[in-house]
Amino acid sequence: MAARLTDEDRRRLLAIARRAVADALAGRPRAAVDTTGALGARASAFVSFHSGGALRGCIGRLGATQPLAAVVADCAVAAATDDPRFDPVGAGELDGCVIEISVLGPVSPVDDPEDIVVGRHGLIVEQGWQRGLLLPQVAVEQRWDRDTFLERTCGKAGLAPDAWRRGARVSLFEADIFDDAAPGAR
Repeated sequence: MAARLTDEDRRRLLAIARRAVADALAGRPRAAVDTTGALGARASAFVSFHSGGALRGCIGRLGATQPLAAVVADCAVAAATDDPRFDPVGAGELDGCVIEISVLGPVSPVDDPEDIVVGRHGLIVEQGWQRGLLLPQVAVEQRWDRDTFLERTCGKAGLAPDAWRRGARVSLFEADIFDDAAPGAR
């Protein structure tokens, strides 16, 4: 992440995500997004939708070449309407959904798995054309230890659980994670 996000930046990104999805669900053209300040930095991000405490969609983009605000708007629409694991979020459901945004920091190779800190790091496992990514909050939510986190990230890539021990490339990243849930709503 090139620039540190302020609370106001986070509020603006959440508003951009919600507006982009509302426009898409209503069949309206997407409103222009504000790319001033940190919102104009090129950054990778993931947007997740939760309803009633359950995941309803999550889509992200690594190696973004667009401003953060545009990446968030694109990923929010895709998470709400195009995540193949879930039915699309309905227009009547949107107001009840919690939007979570994860803005990813730089990706670094892991030389020693002991360097991975559950709750702080997200993981990427790659081998050949296969790649899996899990955000930092996933391991915490699932109560995984470091080895389980590595195994599950391998699984996300479609690899054997122990691929991280047998030549798969492992990288880590940190993320600025925030949502628009009221306290206790998630």
